[in-house]
Amino acid sequence: MKYEDLIVQTLGKGNLISPLKNTQRADSPVYKFVDDDDRILYDVSVENYYRSKGTDEIPVSFEKAGPKEYIFFEPAKTKVAIVTCGGLCPGVNNVIRSLVHQLHYRYGISRILGIKYGYEGLSPDFNHPVVDLDAAMVSEIHLSGGTFLGTSRGEQSVEKMVDTLEILNVNVLFCIGGDGTLRGAHAIHEEIEKRKLKIAVAGIPKTIDNDIDLIQKSFGFETAFSIANDIIRNAHNEAYGAHNGIALVKLMGRDSGFIAASAALAIQEVNFVLVPEISFDLYGPRGFLKILRKRLEERHHAVVVVAEGAGQDLFESHDQEKDASGNVKHKDIGIYLKEKIREEFSAKGFPHVIKYIDPSYIIRSAPANANDSKFCNLLAQNAVHAALAGKTDFVLGFWNNQFTLIPIPMAVRNRKKIDVEGELWWNVLEATGQPISMKNP
Repeated sequence: MKYEDLIVQTLGKGNLISPLKNTQRADSPVYKFVDDDDRILYDVSVENYYRSKGTDEIPVSFEKAGPKEYIFFEPAKTKVAIVTCGGLCPGVNNVIRSLVHQLHYRYGISRILGIKYGYEGLSPDFNHPVVDLDAAMVSEIHLSGGTFLGTSRGEQSVEKMVDTLEILNVNVLFCIGGDGTLRGAHAIHEEIEKRKLKIAVAGIPKTIDNDIDLIQKSFGFETAFSIANDIIRNAHNEAYGAHNGIALVKLMGRDSGFIAASAALAIQEVNFVLVPEISFDLYGPRGFLKILRKRLEERHHAVVVVAEGAGQDLFESHDQEKDASGNVKHKDIGIYLKEKIREEFSAKGFPHVIKYIDPSYIIRSAPANANDSKFCNLLAQNAVHAALAGKTDFVLGFWNNQFTLIPIPMAVRNRKKIDVEGELWWNVLEATGQPISMKNP
């Protein structure tokens, strides 16, 4: 990755004084505006400092998010659209509400459209309605989970979607979603660019799994593992209350196990965390079932947390069936493990009680907690600042406790995963006491 890879595109030079400057009262401090050359280092280590200092190479860095003194779009003539796509996630309504409030109260933009049911709402094939949004309409939506605008999965015709943006005279499109949504936003940007239109496309990352690259934290993730924490506590009570009791909890984590790992660290009652990043064997001297039985023989209860994408190599069928968003549809590892545990222990006459819990849909449809709500609001505010300044084909990021702007292609280039040699996973191993490897030689 090079410095040039993280340069965000701009529709043109901002020549309009921001309303944020015009509204300053004489007794107010001057608003701290951000320049295009304000940047956040990717690697803040001393080692990287000395390595960069000795060369002519510009250190890799992100553009800092924040309000600009001069903006590209004239608020009185600007129309904005907001779309939410993909699976539900705590905080989506917070982002919608904050976008509308920021646009209306801070920039004086009154023409704000809500696109219903994801990218389907931009396709004339579905004839979904478009909603005129105002501050009063969204004032209390953050109190509920889900998405006020509705959502959908699946690819739509990029040409038809851009046709709709043209027909609606949209100047700025905010896309709230995960990896697939951001790829769609980039495709929309490319079609806009091909037509030489002045429409900004801004992405706000929505992934409950916290798996978008170059972004340290995504909204909804903290709420997810906080709710999972309470569920695991109750699961532990179930396991502890039975002789050789096993509580098996399946959590979200299609390709990355951040929720499972973080929830285990929060509750400190989990004995095994199984994640997509590390394969394991079921049988054999080092296999999971052998180690689980050893735990039960010693302590007579066990709590197992498994991410939905873990153990996929254990299934006989490896067909790569995909969902409407293009994601590989994983086999149900939770049900599979439950059956294999019962089958193995029953065949060997080992008494046990197993309780299986899958709270995924409950977690993802919950409203955001206080810290996530705050984070959602700041993401939305910074997205508005950047888009109205003419930035496009970008996604809001968060790095070293600073909000950043990232070109969408860079954010979707790789999937963020747990570093199995890093601090997070070693903390999980310490908390659970599970072996470093459950693979046979």
